[in-house]
Amino acid sequence: MNRIASFSVDHDLLEPGIYISRVDGDITTFDLRTRKPNAGEYMDTCTAHTVEHMFATYVRNSEIGDNVIYFGPMGCRTGFYLLTRNTAPEKVLEVTKKVLEQIVNHKGEVFGATRKECGNFRDLNLESAQKECKEYLKVLAFGMHDFKYKS
Repeated sequence: MNRIASFSVDHDLLEPGIYISRVDGDITTFDLRTRKPNAGEYMDTCTAHTVEHMFATYVRNSEIGDNVIYFGPMGCRTGFYLLTRNTAPEKVLEVTKKVLEQIVNHKGEVFGATRKECGNFRDLNLESAQKECKEYLKVLAFGMHDFKYKS
């Protein structure tokens, strides 16, 4: 059986950041690593769930919204996947920062926080999602981003 590409990356070398993990035709998978893998601090499921609701809503309503294929959490709880079609990495980074700022500054209810809209609607916490996004925004605000995993 073939190994999937993401298992070929040495996760002990990864740092928080934004990476391109694969390109399939016109679809690019971005790994939004909010935390260092295997470092002992993982995102709780409530935070991941809330960031998913907020980020997915804001990014699908952004200038690249028509090109967003998917946004969701990594099972390892160290970040998120963002799949886009025909969108330059620099534009994805720009929009990601804008979306994170929108989440940090969001007032009101979490998007999709009712029983009819969500299968676990009680497991949402805006404050924890805002804290996660604020910390990740700091990561993205500094340094050059070449979108490549270091090996």
